[in-house]
Amino acid sequence: MHIIRYLLLLSLAIPCTSPAQDSLLQDDPVLERINELSRLPWLKNDPFTADVGVLNVHGFAPGEVPSWPDSVYRERLLELDERSPFKLTYNAPVRSYIDMYAQRKQEQTARMLGLAHLYFPTFEQALDRYGLPQELKYLAVVESALYPGARSRAAAVGLWQFIIGTGKLYGLRVDSYVDERCDIYKSTDAACRYLKDLYEVFGDWELALAAYNCGPGNVNKAIRRAGGALDYWKVYDFLPRETRGYVPAFIAVNYIFHHAADHNIYPIIPNYCAYEVDTIHVRYPLELDKLAALIGADQQEIRDLNPVFKAGVVPVMDWPAVVYIPESNVAAFIQQEDTIARSYRPDLSAPAPATARVQAGGTATKTYTHVVRSGESLGLIAKRHRVSLHDLRRWNHLKGDHIRVGQCLVLHRQDTGHSVAAETAGKDEANAAPATEGDNGYIYHTIQPGDTLWEIAKSYPGVSVEDLKHLNQGMNFRHLTVGKKIRVGVEKG
Repeated sequence: MHIIRYLLLLSLAIPCTSPAQDSLLQDDPVLERINELSRLPWLKNDPFTADVGVLNVHGFAPGEVPSWPDSVYRERLLELDERSPFKLTYNAPVRSYIDMYAQRKQEQTARMLGLAHLYFPTFEQALDRYGLPQELKYLAVVESALYPGARSRAAAVGLWQFIIGTGKLYGLRVDSYVDERCDIYKSTDAACRYLKDLYEVFGDWELALAAYNCGPGNVNKAIRRAGGALDYWKVYDFLPRETRGYVPAFIAVNYIFHHAADHNIYPIIPNYCAYEVDTIHVRYPLELDKLAALIGADQQEIRDLNPVFKAGVVPVMDWPAVVYIPESNVAAFIQQEDTIARSYRPDLSAPAPATARVQAGGTATKTYTHVVRSGESLGLIAKRHRVSLHDLRRWNHLKGDHIRVGQCLVLHRQDTGHSVAAETAGKDEANAAPATEGDNGYIYHTIQPGDTLWEIAKSYPGVSVEDLKHLNQGMNFRHLTVGKKIRVGVEKG
């Protein structure tokens, strides 16, 4: 299924503005997001725009920057206000932001108009699902300039600029490997629920927007200082400095997205997304760089398409992980999927070959690798392979004990007379999926996230899927329960 295209563009330099022009917006987070859109190394300038011949209703000359009197702005906003649940007030702060979007940052505004065609359909569906005003889609423009990887000085991340605490409160996973604040679908759903909750608290959309930016506590504090007034403009002077520009910027974005052509601004067509982006679902840990190499894709492109995976690694998930790849590489993935899966969930019945070298005195040392699984620690791996923690760190140039799922660790072991095949079998046993001994010659495998009958069977030499079904009659094989034990018929030697 085709999904949203991802835009990769690089903007031209924008003429500097005078100190007087930007005095109101100095150190403003909204301006910072817009400027960040210009600096992205993976954006490329595109000289083409949407059909200017049709959109240029005023016959403006190329490069012309129109300006309109206050009365025109006021009238246009009044028309928008009549069909909006928001109070689209016109005043000096709003005019300042309109000038920023319409005059000094025309090119970035054109790019955001183009990005809107990619992201707004997702926003609109989510807003409709929660019964929220469609105008809230413009909030993401204010928050992130429609850049899904945006990060603020306050460590807010993504299109909707969630901080970690609020993101987790609304169900977004944020850890060392995964940051769902960068997931367009999940972050949009979380933003809708958060905005709905804020409106129920304040009963006023402008105050709800202010609370989205600075937190409900700061808005309540401003309301108390304003004598209990439940009106944004009456509490304006008591809000944190950066929040004072938040609603004016939102009003300005509402204006500019309806009147861009009146300012000689037209959407820029995406340039570096001639391809469609498709999805794959994986149940095993995956390094994005290795995935790119195996399917013939650009490594940086794959990382840019998947900002959710912070370290470029897809860890073991409790559900299939969604990975975005260019449509042109989907066929290669289908052809290579078995190879990709085996490289991260090794087929223990056909282990990777181990190498042996002879040290002085005739002692042979075998070198092999261990793929880190979910829940494993460096100490546990050292214990399983009967090596010291110190040596394991030294062999892998590790300064501490931090390891990641899917990482390959190098191990060495002295050969004390056992055959290489015997040592390999020992390595397989140590690296096998978690299992405990049972009675009557059976062992019990503890089901891990992502396990299937096929994956469990191939982890134990000589065991088939049919064997597992026969030994575990009555079990729901379509939906294996994580943590439950499944009987495996392996002879104990």
